[in-house]
Amino acid sequence: MAWREISTIDEWNALVAKSTERGQVILKHSTTCPVSANALHEYEQYLKDSPNADVDYTLVKVIESRPVSNQIAEDLSVKHESPQIIFVKDKAKYWSATHWAVTKAHMTAVLD
Repeated sequence: MAWREISTIDEWNALVAKSTERGQVILKHSTTCPVSANALHEYEQYLKDSPNADVDYTLVKVIESRPVSNQIAEDLSVKHESPQIIFVKDKAKYWSATHWAVTKAHMTAVLD
């Protein structure tokens, strides 16, 4: 399974709306941060195994798509951090983790 990248507020709004039908996982990723590179690797490792097929997986680059990243923080009432993984259900944050807690094992425990 693969993730898709979003870069507009309209795409974010559509993702939030869809969270009433399917879980949505968003990885907020900084392309300049080594901790974020590790989180992206863990995210991709999770997706290579047997990810929860009832969830959609998304990536937001926090530098390149700053307005989207800021809107996520505002809409979900979460402090902006990077890397940060957020599981959205029914238009609300269900779970999140940041920095070194973004691991394949942690994702498996929560999502599977």
